[in-house]
Amino acid sequence: MNMTNSYRKTMITAIAITGAIIIIFWIAQGFKGFGNTPAEAVRQSEPEYSIKTFKLPDVITFAGEKMPLDNFDTRESLEREILISAYRHSSTILIIKKANRYLPVIEKILKQYNIPDDFKYLAAAESEYSNMISPAGATGFWQIMPETGREEGMEINQVVDERYHLEKSTRFACEYFLKSYEKYGSWTLAAASYNGGRAGIDEQIDVQHQNNYYDLLLAEETARYIFRVVAYKLIITDPVSYGFDIGKADVYPELKYYEVKVDTAIKNMSVFAEKFGTNYKMLKFLNPWLRKPFLTPKPNKEYVIKVPAEGMRNIEKGESESGSFDKEGLK
Repeated sequence: MNMTNSYRKTMITAIAITGAIIIIFWIAQGFKGFGNTPAEAVRQSEPEYSIKTFKLPDVITFAGEKMPLDNFDTRESLEREILISAYRHSSTILIIKKANRYLPVIEKILKQYNIPDDFKYLAAAESEYSNMISPAGATGFWQIMPETGREEGMEINQVVDERYHLEKSTRFACEYFLKSYEKYGSWTLAAASYNGGRAGIDEQIDVQHQNNYYDLLLAEETARYIFRVVAYKLIITDPVSYGFDIGKADVYPELKYYEVKVDTAIKNMSVFAEKFGTNYKMLKFLNPWLRKPFLTPKPNKEYVIKVPAEGMRNIEKGESESGSFDKEGLK
């Protein structure tokens, strides 16, 4: 009996002490937030990362041609592609990083053909600046089908596949753009035809009696194509505004190399690479169009092989140069 009373007293004391601690903690927390308005309290509890939409610029153009953003369907279509690209985090980050390496090559060739600079963003929509292979067999940065490439004089076989050659495939695309622009008189339709084909665009122009991309009802992929291209343009040129905190030190650098001309067979690419102080892996990285570890050239044809310059593979040591993007690009 005495033990029972003692136990009860002990439990009551423990409960009282626990209650006192809880009350003191609650009061302390109350004073910590004392003076905060409800809005400030909410802001304090908000996570650093948030899902949001993005304000569109007042004027947006593709290849110098203005997008009719006053049309609700045009605006909503562009917003859709921006949101999809902005929240495909890892894929879009890689596109931004690779753009710094490969766009200078594409820009130079576009300029040679007098094609608007904005066409460089088509390669982002086509392949994300990589040597992608589609289920249908379209290959390379510019997603060229084998029969189409051969018709335009590209060498495509088991040993050499020039669809993987960035410069040659870009020239192929430029020839296509020029022919389409001559036909339609619109760079926007010329770009759309690269995705939907001239025959497909022609058919819809005839059926719908419209010759403006933004007024045509097209197959879904082609209907989204220009908006996807422009979304990449906006994000690549100003990633910070679309949630990507990427600085100059974060992007991939251009690769330094020199060129070796070859018109005879190479039995072993590894041995060839060693002669120039490199290895087959690096040689293949710079020349993905070489599909085998040997080369059997066509008669009377000269091949240009890129060879890594000294130090190309090494990441420079020391403090990285910081930088950030603005509307003019990486600074």
